[in-house]
Amino acid sequence: MPHVLVVYTDDEPGVLTRVASLFRRRGFNIHSLTVGPTERPRQSRMTIVVDAEEATVRLAVEHLRKQVNVLEVQQLGDRPKVVRDLALIRVAAGLDVRSEILQLAQVFRANVVDIAGDSLAIECAGGPDKIDALVDALRPYGILELGRTGAVAMARGPRASPERPAAAPLPASNQAMSV
Repeated sequence: MPHVLVVYTDDEPGVLTRVASLFRRRGFNIHSLTVGPTERPRQSRMTIVVDAEEATVRLAVEHLRKQVNVLEVQQLGDRPKVVRDLALIRVAAGLDVRSEILQLAQVFRANVVDIAGDSLAIECAGGPDKIDALVDALRPYGILELGRTGAVAMARGPRASPERPAAAPLPASNQAMSV
């Protein structure tokens, strides 16, 4: 069963390599790894999806917490969570099947982001099962290219970790405007 880990780190060169190496040394297959900035300056947030036994994942979490640049590790486990992925899919789409593919995209609430003479590029965001289902539905038409971001996950409800205080408010010039 896949396990979802959220790891907050210092945003410094080499941190990603050290974290990935920890999993490599233990023989884990990282199913998905995404990294990006957080609400706090100079910090990164990794979402790591691994396929391993529960006890093995718990051990990896403990090893992650010992890493110098790792600030926090959350094992989402069975907690309610939101998991999202983004896919770009280029599918063969001759004029004879183009309308069928456009209808499929609409059913999956996907967007056509590029139209070529013989293909369409479709963007779809959602849970991994939704992305997998769209890929399976498009496969008979001929998938020419597929790129996925990997999972980004967050526990549902309020911020669960007491060790990380809420981010300081942004200066007025950077705050989103209400409309």
